[in-house]
Amino acid sequence: MVAATLITGCAGPENKLGRGINNFYEPVRLAEWRRSVEQTSFALPEERNYNTGIIKGFNKTMARAGVGLYEIITFPFPPYDPVFTNYLAPTPQYPDSYRPGIISDSVFATDTDIGFSGGDVAPFLPGSRFRVFDN
Repeated sequence: MVAATLITGCAGPENKLGRGINNFYEPVRLAEWRRSVEQTSFALPEERNYNTGIIKGFNKTMARAGVGLYEIITFPFPPYDPVFTNYLAPTPQYPDSYRPGIISDSVFATDTDIGFSGGDVAPFLPGSRFRVFDN
């Protein structure tokens, strides 16, 4: 493992591990699920839209979590490119009606002297759309 890291450098394993953790977190984030429900509500007739969206979303959520677990386990070994991209996008797909931003925290604050700044208040909670000072 040390030899593989020294030969390939650290960027490949770091990216693969980060992507794996991000994908494994999908059952908590539920971005694919929400996107599937949203997209099928526009694409299918009213009789089937929510049920089909829920099933597709569940399938994609579990597939992304499985790919994430695979990438976490195999992060030291090549290949370092995203896998299973014919079914899943390399990054989580949020609904078109919502794009998360950075968290409202002193780490990302633009003005810590007066004690407030903009950003998402709770982007880690599924469905959170509360933002502070969003223009």
